[in-house]
Amino acid sequence: MTQPLRCLRAERGAADLLVLLPGAYMRPEDFVEAGFFAEVERRDLALDLCAVAVDMATVSDGRAAEAVRQQLLAPARQSHERVWLGGISLGGLMTLEITAGHPDLVDGLCLIAPYPGSRLVTNAIASAGGIDNWAPTAEALRDPDARVWHWLKAPPPDRPVFVGHGRQDRFAEGMAQIAERFLPASRHEVEGDHDWPAWRALWSRFLDTGHFATRSH
Repeated sequence: MTQPLRCLRAERGAADLLVLLPGAYMRPEDFVEAGFFAEVERRDLALDLCAVAVDMATVSDGRAAEAVRQQLLAPARQSHERVWLGGISLGGLMTLEITAGHPDLVDGLCLIAPYPGSRLVTNAIASAGGIDNWAPTAEALRDPDARVWHWLKAPPPDRPVFVGHGRQDRFAEGMAQIAERFLPASRHEVEGDHDWPAWRALWSRFLDTGHFATRSH
């Protein structure tokens, strides 16, 4: 039986819920300590948050993504008008994996420094001359990273997306290739590396994009 996911929540009955998926070896508490929850409060935004703990052992075999879908996203369809999914680094890749498999569960994406996935897939895309020329086999699409990139060939144009990374991030090239699959207004770069200062700057920029109303008093 799948264990219940451990979450930290800040919910006040907003129309929008954002489920935040962590990077590798990251805790939900890290989002709080980095000020993610406080920045929503400071802006008085009508946005509920749910930061999730993910066991790394369950990521590669898909159990983590399925648990997020079953335990959080599907129920959120009943409690919120709009359900956003987002994450940092590996959490960003998981966000894309879940969205590619179940696009009906997700209304918007917040991708902060999304990890581009395995080099096996990204090298195959490069060898093909880019994602538009890449034609993965059915066997290749058994790899969840390949399914993410296959979905990125033609993502829905009407879904609100935020995707950003630090200019000095060691994965910046792959992250830029992800960002290029979305509309220019969705793409953001800040100074910084694959670390919290850059991620905090991107989070602030995401909150200032105007997707969320201010709470009425």
